[in-house]
Amino acid sequence: MMRVAFQGAPGAYSQAAIWQYLGPQTECLPCETFEELFQRVLKGEATHALLPVENSTTGSVHPSYDLLLKYELVIQREIILRIEHALLGIQGARLEHIRRVTSHPQALAQCEGYIRQHGWEAITAYDTAGAAQELAQSADMQTAVIASEIAAQIYGLQILARSIQDLKENYTRFFLLGTHPAPYTPQAKTTLVFATAHVPGALYRCLGEFATRNLNLTRIESRPDRQHPWHYLFYVDVEGHLADPPMQEALQALQQHTTFLRLLGSYAAAGRNSNP
Repeated sequence: MMRVAFQGAPGAYSQAAIWQYLGPQTECLPCETFEELFQRVLKGEATHALLPVENSTTGSVHPSYDLLLKYELVIQREIILRIEHALLGIQGARLEHIRRVTSHPQALAQCEGYIRQHGWEAITAYDTAGAAQELAQSADMQTAVIASEIAAQIYGLQILARSIQDLKENYTRFFLLGTHPAPYTPQAKTTLVFATAHVPGALYRCLGEFATRNLNLTRIESRPDRQHPWHYLFYVDVEGHLADPPMQEALQALQQHTTFLRLLGSYAAAGRNSNP
């Protein structure tokens, strides 16, 4: 049976993604930090970890990419969850009584216009569900939290408003991580990370190995190389599976232009522009 580690308190959006895509029977293991997710799987305390890597509104979750390099877990699946933020208060609270709102910084950023419209003070919290849990314990009539409707059910909070995010098309992308490669699927993506020498055209030549084989890059992200100041690592998502001959040829050729290359996984891709 799957036991999936996720960051946050019960009721976090990661848990909502687990239940929606892996089934409500899936056992969930809350963790305090992203790093703990990796450690729980490597210790055998969880079979998988669900890691948020990108939001369509606020961009990359940078610590996630650093941890993908630090720990040797394999990406087994891509999950895209539509995020619909709810405004939660304690039972009996009313919208006109709210003076402050608390949540994870990304949730606050995704609802910035709504918060500004009401003139509320925004207070950062460690995570959305944790903020909901603290509010339930405090019974503060003047404080609301931005979290999932699942969190409202778990902590007995009242939903004051639904779908309050500034952009209605708001999605978070997750990687399901495990210790072994996923089975082959034709509708796949491959994620890898590489570094190049500091010479003119190095990145151009790397990307050209994919272009000449008609392999579509869906994403490229640069991150500082913590071992070498002012050097950078490039994280790339490519449509196709490692087992496909064009991908094998591209990766073999890529080794000629890189100083470091590591495959992070070939996995089932989610549907484009919406939940799969």
